[in-house]
Parts: sequence; structure tokens; C-alpha cells
Amino acid sequence: MTKRELIADLISKRAAMRSAIDEVLKVAQSESRGLTDDESSRFDTDESEIRALDDRISELDAQLRMDEASEEMRKRYAPSVQVTSEPEVYRKANDGRSYFRDLHLARNKGDRDALDRLIRNDRIRAAQDEKRAALSTANGGGGEFVPPLWLEQDFIAFARPGRVVANLCPTMELPAGTDSINIPKINTGTQVAPQTAQNGGVLEQDLTTTSVSSPVVTIAGGQTVSLQLLEQSPLNIDSVVLADLAAAYAVQLDTQVIQGAGTGGTLTGITTLAGTNALAFTSASPTLAALYSKLAGAIQAIHTSRFLPPDAIIMHPRRWAWAIAQQDTQGRPLVVPAAGGPMNAVGNLSANASQGFVGSMLGLPVYVDASLPTNLGTGTNQDVVLVARMADLMLWESDIRAEAFQQTYAQNMSVYVRLYNYASFQPGRYPQSISVVSGTGLVAPTF
Repeated sequence: MTKRELIADLISKRAAMRSAIDEVLKVAQSESRGLTDDESSRFDTDESEIRALDDRISELDAQLRMDEASEEMRKRYAPSVQVTSEPEVYRKANDGRSYFRDLHLARNKGDRDALDRLIRNDRIRAAQDEKRAALSTANGGGGEFVPPLWLEQDFIAFARPGRVVANLCPTMELPAGTDSINIPKINTGTQVAPQTAQNGGVLEQDLTTTSVSSPVVTIAGGQTVSLQLLEQSPLNIDSVVLADLAAAYAVQLDTQVIQGAGTGGTLTGITTLAGTNALAFTSASPTLAALYSKLAGAIQAIHTSRFLPPDAIIMHPRRWAWAIAQQDTQGRPLVVPAAGGPMNAVGNLSANASQGFVGSMLGLPVYVDASLPTNLGTGTNQDVVLVARMADLMLWESDIRAEAFQQTYAQNMSVYVRLYNYASFQPGRYPQSISVVSGTGLVAPTF
């Protein structure tokens, strides 16, 4: 049902209810009496529903007017021919249409057909994902284009190592036209206290505010490709080159989210953020029981300072492998498969995965991420374990873009392919939401 049909239906219902109310009043008037309790109750109920219908009709009418105005603007400025659906320009199958080849031909050869295909691909991407509608207002405009959707889906799926920690953060579209993101924050709150006596003064303390800021950084990489490979190869090189560049991007973003220094064009990472809960795990002969205690301490530190629970434990794959290898005095594993319905286990093993979700400990899901550092400490052989409320962290990303250039490479008959993206990360809204366990108890394990 369209908005116009819905409005007409609601108006019809309103008219019927108004007619019923008028009939009740007419009967009472003809009998020269007031309304009975039952009639008065029906009258009040119907009047309330009519007011609700009026509000809904007004709301839908305003939406309809906005839709009609938007459609009029679209018709006025859009091309005369409108395509309602369109097949993907660059398909996964090797059909001779190469995204990078078209980038090269459009930019360096002035090939109109290649440019039309790139523009059509961007239009299809905008239809596939509404956030691409802001593409024309994003940074750039010098010939960059958004890669086909299936290429992005493939490289995210096959990137090794993946961006586990980054993907655990709430992610939003990066606003265009800014080099930093500022978030208001209450620095000190109000207070209340018992009133000492009737008519006595009430405690008043003004809250104070501040803000936390995160820079927008650029993450980019490139690859030089021979002109012969672009123009003459029967195989599309898109999936090879773009997958490799994008895998490097995924690792770099994840690494910055974890341990970015916050200087020199980098993000401030979780482990370098000031004000987090630091727990030292010091042991020359570490045991899983000792680590278990530290993780409990990391959890309570968040409970007692953030007053909300953490939602993830994150460790390096080698630390999880060490944990599932630990045994009790009878040679029984301390981390056992969840399917077995274990009792008195330190943790549960849910998946034998190299990254992502692997099990649970202390009632929290455990994730492994190979991008966590393993070169910490005086011996440069320690890793860390993170316990955090990831819902408190914020990550912004724009759309990944790709370009092709022949300048300065012409004498070698080469083309430079570049991939880049903008990102911003803010872990500092609630530093107390993060606990970092580190120390000599997390040296490289032996098996």
C-alpha cells in the first residue's frame, strides 16, 4: 500500500468514527439528556483515536510531500533515461572486463567506453548500498572509483590475518569534509545528597563537559603493473592485485586499532590509550589458573569503573593455543569442547579457528587476532590479552577507492594502481571500558 492509499484509508476510518460519535450526540440531544457513563466512555475513546489518526495522517502527508518534492528534483536533474535495474558491470567470472584495465584506459587513454563502465559500476554500487549515495561529496573527484562489490566481499573474506578487533568495534560511515571527529563527553557529573532538614538547601553541583577527538587518517598502498598485463592478458588481474592490497589494508587498520601510536598520521590504538585498566601478569612459570585469575581481575576492573560489563576477551592465537593445551594434574585439558557439556572447566572450545570467535571464558566470548603484538617486554617476546566492552569503542570508515596512473611509469610501460581509504577510531570515550593484561607471564609459549 502506498502512502497516498494509506492516507485515504485512514481518512475513511476517521470519517466513520466521527459519524459514530455524531450519532451518539444526536441521540442524547433528541432525548434531551446528557451522555450516559457508557456513552461518555465511548465518546472519550473515539475522540482519542481520532486525534491519533489526525496525527498519523499529518505525519504521512508531510512524508508524501517530501517524497514528491524529492522526486521532482530527481526528475529535474537526472538524465532523461532512467534504469530501474542493471546487471553488475564487473563480474567474478573472467569475462574480459577488468576493473583495473578500465581504470587505466579511462584515465590514461581517454577511453569513453571504459569511463562509462566505471561510472555505471559506481551507480550500481550506490543502488546496492545506500551509503554510496554520498560518493559524489566525498574527498577526491580526480578519477577515483569504488571497486565492484564482489571484489570487496572476496578480499574481506580471504584476508589473512583478518581485522578481528576492528570488526568487533561499532563501525559507522566516515563523514565527508573533515579531518577529525570530536565527541562531547561529560567530565564531572552532578551530585545529590540527603536534605538535612525540611526547607533546607539542596545540594547543587554543575556538571562539566569536555570532548574527545580522533583524527581522520589515510591508509593507502599501491602496486606497479605492466601495461602488457593490463591490456593483453586474457585473465583479469583485479582479484589478485586488489585482494592483496585490500588484505594489507585490513591488517594495517586492525593493527592501528590495536596499537596505533596516535602520532605521525596514525590512530590511537587500544593498547596505547591512556587511562585503561592495566593488569600485570608476572610469572616465570605461567599457568592457566594464574591467567584465569588475571582475566577475572580485568573483568572486575571494568565492572567497578565503567559499571557495565565487558563483552569480549581478545588474545593472540598462540595464547589461546597455549590455553587449550593446559592440563590438570590428571592430564585432563582445562579448556574442553563446549559440545561435551563440561563441568568445572576453565573455558570452552567452540571453534578451531585461526581468527575470530573460538570459545568462551568467564562467561565472555573469546576471540583470537593474529594482529595483536607479540614483541612486547624486555625480551620482545610477550603478547597481551584484552578484555573490553567493545560497544564503547567507535570506528569510522569511508568507501575504499582505487585509481590507476601511468605518469612517471611510461618509460617502463607500467601502470601504478593505488588503493586507499580514510578512517578514524575513538577508543577514549570510556578508557575504563578496556583492560590490558601484559607481563612476563605472556612470553612466547612452548608446546
